[in-house]
Amino acid sequence: MKISTKVIHVGNKPDKETGAVIPPIFQTSTFAQSSPGVHKGYEYTRSHNPTRTRLEECLASLENGKYALVTSSGMSAEMLIMHALKPGSTVLCGDDVYGGTYRLFTTVFHQLHNFIFIDTTDIKKVANAIKEHNPDMLWLETPTNPTLKISDLKKLSKMAGKAKVVVDNTFMSPYFQKPLDLGADIVLHSMTKYLNGHSDVVGGCLILKDKKFYDKLWVLQNSIGPSQSPFDSWLVLRGLKTLGVRMDRHQKNAIKIANFLKTHSKVENVIYPGLKSHPQYKIARAQMSGFGGMITFYIKGGLKESRAFLKKVKLFTLAESLGGVESLIEHPAIMTHASIPKKIREDLGITDNLIRLSVGIEDIDDLLSDLKKALG
Repeated sequence: MKISTKVIHVGNKPDKETGAVIPPIFQTSTFAQSSPGVHKGYEYTRSHNPTRTRLEECLASLENGKYALVTSSGMSAEMLIMHALKPGSTVLCGDDVYGGTYRLFTTVFHQLHNFIFIDTTDIKKVANAIKEHNPDMLWLETPTNPTLKISDLKKLSKMAGKAKVVVDNTFMSPYFQKPLDLGADIVLHSMTKYLNGHSDVVGGCLILKDKKFYDKLWVLQNSIGPSQSPFDSWLVLRGLKTLGVRMDRHQKNAIKIANFLKTHSKVENVIYPGLKSHPQYKIARAQMSGFGGMITFYIKGGLKESRAFLKKVKLFTLAESLGGVESLIEHPAIMTHASIPKKIREDLGITDNLIRLSVGIEDIDDLLSDLKKALG
């Protein structure tokens, strides 16, 4: 079954009791038991809920996994993984990760685990780091947020040895990239982004094949409590149905915008996986079936020029987050990645003239017109 069929049918069978084509929302906190300890598979919504179960079934199928765990946010999904590791574990992490991930690792879990940040696009560096530190986990974002660096998942997964490989697949979604098929152990998503696609839900998920580790994660979730509500799970199920249609349109628009920006006199550099100028273009073509809707570019000048440009855009909304049907624009150094120390940010290329676009599904002529007017 192809993915655009899966998103509509897996986890979305008509309701057995009523025949309703659209599954109901089980908006309940608890479930009746026929006798003490005897129930129909559900006791309490923090532990399990039929709406969430349907979503987890769909997500596992989309990533070709066996198990999925839906959480209240992408960050809570990351938190569960960190708690699942033994204290004192070593995590080898990409140096160009989402600012919230960097903050979580360096301010919350830094006393529990050892974190080593490294450029995961450099295979030799990673090989040396694995040999030197013998990590328990390899944490990857590909493409990275916000500079869109792409790591070779097949090579890194083979090199990882005993280390569990976690891949944040938020930017690509399973429509364009399936990390488990490339050797990863766990796939992470902020469902807030492309999976839901409508900027009206906050959620996260973990997808894997290892039942033992899944069981450990489930116990942690049930104990700590970051479960997604039934209504939010239903919204994601609904949003997923148009994933393929949306991702195709995001990409179609993004390619045209990237080509426009790369020839503009006010633009210094454009980073988009679908451009041949991208440093890892060949890897992108090999492991991804598409290039997505995220673009990063450097405007000529500095913070002053960036602020002036951001004030002039009209259709692109200045806001954090990404992956919704509407086009968003942001300034990573001040917004999403402000928690990363300035020196580290700048070394990674997150400078004051860096702009990140989440290209929506509006009419491309309107989006191009907005950017043209703002750039001048």
